[in-house]
Amino acid sequence: MASTMLSLVSASALASPSLTLQDYRALGGSVHAAVLGKKKSNSFMKTKSRGRINMAIAVDVSRFEGITMAPPDPILGVSEAFRADTHEMKLNLGVGAYRTEELQPYVLNVVKKAENLMLERGENKEYLPIEGLAAFNRVTAELLFGADNPVIKQQRVATVQGLSGTGSLRLAAALIERYFPGAKVIISSPTWGNHKNIFNDARVPWSEYRYYDPKTVGLDFDGMISDIKAAPEGSFVLLHGCAHNPTGIDPTPEQWATIADVIQEKKHIPFFDVAYQGFASGSLDEDASSVRLFAARGMELLVAQSYSKNLGLYAERIGAINILCSSADAATRVKSQLKRLARPMYSNPPVHGARIVANIVGSPPLFNEWKEEMEMMAGRIKSVRQKLFDSLSGKDNSGKDWSFILKQIGMFSFTGLNTAQSDNMTNKWHVYMTKDGRISLAGLSSAKLEETIGILRLLLVDPVGL
Repeated sequence: MASTMLSLVSASALASPSLTLQDYRALGGSVHAAVLGKKKSNSFMKTKSRGRINMAIAVDVSRFEGITMAPPDPILGVSEAFRADTHEMKLNLGVGAYRTEELQPYVLNVVKKAENLMLERGENKEYLPIEGLAAFNRVTAELLFGADNPVIKQQRVATVQGLSGTGSLRLAAALIERYFPGAKVIISSPTWGNHKNIFNDARVPWSEYRYYDPKTVGLDFDGMISDIKAAPEGSFVLLHGCAHNPTGIDPTPEQWATIADVIQEKKHIPFFDVAYQGFASGSLDEDASSVRLFAARGMELLVAQSYSKNLGLYAERIGAINILCSSADAATRVKSQLKRLARPMYSNPPVHGARIVANIVGSPPLFNEWKEEMEMMAGRIKSVRQKLFDSLSGKDNSGKDWSFILKQIGMFSFTGLNTAQSDNMTNKWHVYMTKDGRISLAGLSSAKLEETIGILRLLLVDPVGL
């Protein structure tokens, strides 16, 4: 029983200022509300004893008293705080989701057509196999590597449908922990906020390699190469395939080639996180070029994919983990172990989003329409980025070089704001962003651009003045 009876507690003692409610809680739990009420329950058993009134007080002891309050998620917590803000001029630049010019969520027209097709077919809701929908796995590997790529034809890719990018990364982390014991994952500094959580939860050791140079607001390429070289041989190198999150800074094609050289030389294993294929540049092929470069060199590698951004399927949790192996036999064995790991985690993945992807990619008309919508979404982000640069550089007389904004790609822009400045943007101006200074360009519109630029310009040029 979690309840304990504290018997024979004097009513005069209860009334005494020297014995508080906290004193009772210290004895073993939280006192029932009836202790403080008058005739509210039968929790008191009043008896005569030598002229004094004695009471028995029921005290509940929680088995979860030792569990502390967790801090808010550094990314999702931004949206929670934004929703709680009642200021009419509030603006959410932390959200990692596409927004229209009216700053509203967007469901792709091609997604609606694919869903209507599913209804017309009367498809059922039976369980999928552990590895997911076969048609989805086939088209997702082809999108990533190219349908005519030899690695596809040789069946050297083990593809398992995952719970979007996060679930796919987590499944890969479990494989690393089980079959590469002690191997380290090295991740960029900075990186997406959930990467560290995923590897910590899977008990996979990790360290960071240099990536962002605050002096240039660009890539610290020399530091990156030096740290990859210094990592223990056989480490997993986590790379952002395109549109690096949070910086928006990607290596050039020449730099990607050098990165591949070093990883091969050190016998590391490349591990790509591809969350923005087609959404960054507007081209599926261009945004997969880094992965295909490594595959063309005959390297074994891991790739986690997500369709949250490029198809707007955020809530469907649809993605995949792909492991490129040196042989078809190795791929078969790897896939069997991925299934074995997935079974106790979540048993099998959801079908709705997988069918949407399979229907769109499997139909040439729908596939072409999807590419047009991706180009439209990517184009709006590029337009906002250009307007941000034009306004900041046009109104700033400080001589600051704003060209870093145009060198970045994808949904995000790394402003260089520190934690205190980011907090100031929120607390004083009701502009919400992550504490590392990352802003989502999808959260800006032409109407909101000017007022936000004024605040950003002042803060970036004269942070003390604000």
